[in-house]
Amino acid sequence: MYTVLLVDDEKRMLDLLELYLSPKGYRCVKCGSGPAAVEYLENRNADLVLLDIMMPEMDGWETCKRIREFSDVPIIMVTARDQTPDIVKGLKIGADDYITKPFDEAELLARVEAVLRRSSGKRPNMEFRGLVWDEEEHSVHYQNTPILLTPKEFAILGLFLKHPNRVFSREQIIVSLWGYNANTDGRTIDSHIKNIREKLRQAGFPADRYLLTVWGVGYKWEDLG
Repeated sequence: MYTVLLVDDEKRMLDLLELYLSPKGYRCVKCGSGPAAVEYLENRNADLVLLDIMMPEMDGWETCKRIREFSDVPIIMVTARDQTPDIVKGLKIGADDYITKPFDEAELLARVEAVLRRSSGKRPNMEFRGLVWDEEEHSVHYQNTPILLTPKEFAILGLFLKHPNRVFSREQIIVSLWGYNANTDGRTIDSHIKNIREKLRQAGFPADRYLLTVWGVGYKWEDLG
């Protein structure tokens, strides 16, 4: 089941989007503002964002920019503005598609399906200074030397590589990988981090330079460019 984050300051529009999407098997999460959407995505995962442009406090363009600072989740802009410069602006700042109000159910579903199809077709691998993390093959290599990680170690490393320079608390890592109801504590995360560092070191990768402990907060993957 795909999770779709709906972002609009009008409850009526949120309810309409949910009415169209839920019967087709999409799990809908509603956010009434840009800051609420950013906060949600900083702590949880979504497969797609339907993002209104004209919102108070933080408009859709600014919200899209903020999301793109830490996430590559597909974004469809939902707007009453159909002028070409507005559409181009949205695409340039990181949106994947747009849909203009008013729209009908068939058009909405077609655009959602098309964006999700394109997204799932991307080869999800990350490369960092000779370290290659390949989600499709579920493998990690450093300069062609394989690094054998457990599934959780692999997922944690991927989380860091996808979000360089972002500090993750132990709780955020647990929620991202195990979910809210997980019976896991911070010591488990510490153990996984220790194992990841050791395995990277054994392969010759300077783990201590990049996988850092932020004392009193959590961990981060540092990329100084």
